Amino acid sequence: MKAITITKYGGPEVLQLAEVPDLIPSENEVLIQVKASGINRSDILQRQGKYAAPDSTSNEIPGLEVSGIITACGPEVTQWKKGDQVCALLAGAGYAEYVVVKEGQCLPVPLGLNFIEAASLPETVFTVWSNIFERGKLKPGESLLVHGGSSGIGITAIQIAHALGSKVFTTVGSEEKATYCTELGSDLSINYKTEDFEEILKPKGIDVILDMIAGPYFQKNLNVLNEEGRLIHINAENGKNVELDIWQLMVKRITISGSTLRVRDYNYKNRLTKEVFKNIWPLIENGKFKPVIYKTFSYQNAVSAHKCMEDGSHIGKIILDWEA
Repeated sequence: MKAITITKYGGPEVLQLAEVPDLIPSENEVLIQVKASGINRSDILQRQGKYAAPDSTSNEIPGLEVSGIITACGPEVTQWKKGDQVCALLAGAGYAEYVVVKEGQCLPVPLGLNFIEAASLPETVFTVWSNIFERGKLKPGESLLVHGGSSGIGITAIQIAHALGSKVFTTVGSEEKATYCTELGSDLSINYKTEDFEEILKPKGIDVILDMIAGPYFQKNLNVLNEEGRLIHINAENGKNVELDIWQLMVKRITISGSTLRVRDYNYKNRLTKEVFKNIWPLIENGKFKPVIYKTFSYQNAVSAHKCMEDGSHIGKIILDWEA
């Protein structure tokens, strides 16, 4: 089968289309003929040698989410059958014609969505639900601040939190992105290049913050949080080492947390899949949350797809099309 492989660590040009061994599903796995693969920031880091894949999957083939058609099932699979259309969360190896994944990490393609749209869902919706709503315990009526509002995570967080009754604020890097995030449901979208989010939001107060920036944002986040506020980290793009004023933490009773989804075990991902299906799939099928696709590239043009993500001007998801 064909796959996009990392030939060595480096820039987008190290990605290369290659023939790799065919796959056979094990006891509780399904084999999916991939129709589309989602591209994520983690794929960039893996290509650069900064984020190794877990031992359970290939470090040479990136890709954390796909959509497609099940073509074979392991002998213990009970949830799916050959021919089912699904999207799936992976630990890696999603840039390929076929993938194998445990059955409990698959979801049906939502009604009304195509394969391109479905491939954009797993990594973002799993991340948003597990961090904002489970770890962050965001409730209707509370306020959420999302840094990186125009990213795949951002556009997902805005729509879901808005649909479930929270007030949403976000930071973005341009007026165009601010306008788009506001249209998706953000109550206020702040251009961090021209405005100081701390100055604007401190008088309002924030209950939950989803942060992928860290670095200089850390102290500002603490300053804008309400008492009992929750700060959740899912990346540290601007620096992982910060200083913490313990007294401020104590006085405001702030909870600081963070997580990575990729290395979590199957039992956790299986449970999370059920929660996502229960809580988010109805929002999609009722039109309250829609995938935002910025651009689609042929699988033969993965280099350009990575260049597009690194450029940083995109709004929403970038997808590899295996049918193009």
